Amino acid sequence: MKQTGRNKGKGQKGPAKSAEQFAPHGSDRIEAGVEQATSKSPRVIDFAGRRKIWYLISLILIIPGLISLAVQGLNLGIDFTGGSMLHIRVPSETVDTGQVRNAVESFGLEKAPGIQSSGPQEFLIRTEELSQERMTELVGTLQTQLGNVEVLRHENVGALIGEELARNALYALGIAAVLMLLYITLRFEFRFGLAAVLALLHDALVVLGVFSLFQIEVAGAFVAAILTVLGYSINDTIVIFDRIRENRKNYPRWGLVELVNRSVSQTLTRSINTALTVIFCLVALLVFGGSTIQIFALALLIGVTVGVYSSICIASPLWLDLTEMNRNKGRKLAPNAR
Repeated sequence: MKQTGRNKGKGQKGPAKSAEQFAPHGSDRIEAGVEQATSKSPRVIDFAGRRKIWYLISLILIIPGLISLAVQGLNLGIDFTGGSMLHIRVPSETVDTGQVRNAVESFGLEKAPGIQSSGPQEFLIRTEELSQERMTELVGTLQTQLGNVEVLRHENVGALIGEELARNALYALGIAAVLMLLYITLRFEFRFGLAAVLALLHDALVVLGVFSLFQIEVAGAFVAAILTVLGYSINDTIVIFDRIRENRKNYPRWGLVELVNRSVSQTLTRSINTALTVIFCLVALLVFGGSTIQIFALALLIGVTVGVYSSICIASPLWLDLTEMNRNKGRKLAPNAR
């Protein structure tokens, strides 16, 4: 049948195609998905390609600290080295911890004292080990500045207790690292877990190195600060690892370098914003907090800053290198198996 002029005018050249015939199939759908993901993703930063630079920066941060730890060690406080403990009762309820601290510090001790309220008008004072004569002079100074101070208890804490505290701190750090390695291995894979633990070791070494280099006194709260830093850092690392796992499943055509770069770039804003909110609070504690909390805040501030850096620039590139090493090892073993 011949087409009429009206049909020719409408441009009908054959039967109309259904929408399904225009839909992409097979590999075309994957490519379309990649293009769509690429258009919606934030600007991709080449973190993985610059990983040697990040490793070099980390070595510059860690090596001086390791040398300092080997040469001069940490400036351990009374909690670790032992000392004297004085339990006093002050005459007025208006006397607070700050006034007691000022009175003790005016006595001229080598190490910073530990002051703790133990009840109404009662305080525990921890100092370096003092002789009976020096302790009498300290009580005299307190009575001069605070009034009629009553001594409830006085004893010396040996270094053995400090050694036990240091040993327990190492046990706590070791157990935490092992448990995190097991959890990440079960949740993701062993290479993710190994990369995360190495990044945590990086954070701990930087904080320890800074405290050793500047001989900042390490008290019992320092252990809590290190554990808190490890917990914060591993949380940030897990978020990035989860995105890597998700993208590897959804976009199998991406190479390892592209996979890491896109995954880190997609979570970068979240990582930086979370870190900044924590850092603002820690700076406020460091500036306006009392002397008892300043060392704790300083350790957290250093650790959180280094932790967000290691989560972005160290943990994921380490996973990439471990994965490439495993693939190269498999290629070398394949010809031998034949």
